[in-house]
Amino acid sequence: MTDDGSSPRRIPTAGRWGDLTRRLGSGIVVAVLGLAVLVAAGLWLRLAVAMLVGGLMWELVRMTTWRYAELHPRGHPYLIAFLAAVAFLIAVLAPLPWGPMVLLVPLLAGWRGVHVSHRVAYVGFAAAFFLAALQLVWVREISGLATTMWIVLTVIQSDVLGYFVGRAVGGPKFWPTVSPKKTWSGTVAGWVGAFVLAAGLLAAGRADWTILILGPLIAFAGQMGDIAESWLKRRIGVKDSSNLIPGHGGVMDRFDALIAALLVSFFAGLLTALPQLGA
Repeated sequence: MTDDGSSPRRIPTAGRWGDLTRRLGSGIVVAVLGLAVLVAAGLWLRLAVAMLVGGLMWELVRMTTWRYAELHPRGHPYLIAFLAAVAFLIAVLAPLPWGPMVLLVPLLAGWRGVHVSHRVAYVGFAAAFFLAALQLVWVREISGLATTMWIVLTVIQSDVLGYFVGRAVGGPKFWPTVSPKKTWSGTVAGWVGAFVLAAGLLAAGRADWTILILGPLIAFAGQMGDIAESWLKRRIGVKDSSNLIPGHGGVMDRFDALIAALLVSFFAGLLTALPQLGA
């Protein structure tokens, strides 16, 4: 059924690769914009990440309240998105140790509008968005562009290999009750790709042996980020977080893996130094 209660229209498909053109086109645009922001760094990076945080929070609030519109004003998701973007800018621009605490403002402001059955998920995902966004800025500014790109490329290759190998080889599903399209073949291909990328950097003398562990771990984290978002969408009953990115759904659909990878890189950095691959 569609949102208006009518029967859904059957959309013709072109086989297992039917969505490839739209995915590829949107992916290239997102990749080019993302690379430009990472290279620019500084204020441009902070502004772009603030916009990303706003988009993520807009989708999260909509998803966790879309069946309960009576609980909040019509513009509630936009208000929380704006507060989240502004709070993030304050957190990364204010030279104060308590700067990140302002991120509690949009988190708490959105709490009342979220249905009680979704509040735990709302807090968990919102906290993940904020911490991953802070980690992205910290890694870029402290560890450099090369280390940041290694994390991003590890996630991208895992997603690409998972898509192509999973659809070409098929086989048993990785977690069919949560993400019915994800296969073991595509999942393992992502781990192998991450290991090969890490081994190449090790052989080139750009990192130490720990990258052989961190690479596949970050790829796995990205895959779990995708699984986590699939769980949330299945719990709520939506196919995509929104339709902002053609072929990819919404912002959460495109960045769920990177968010989880950045979280793992944050905690890995607390235990051991991330690879310092240069500027």
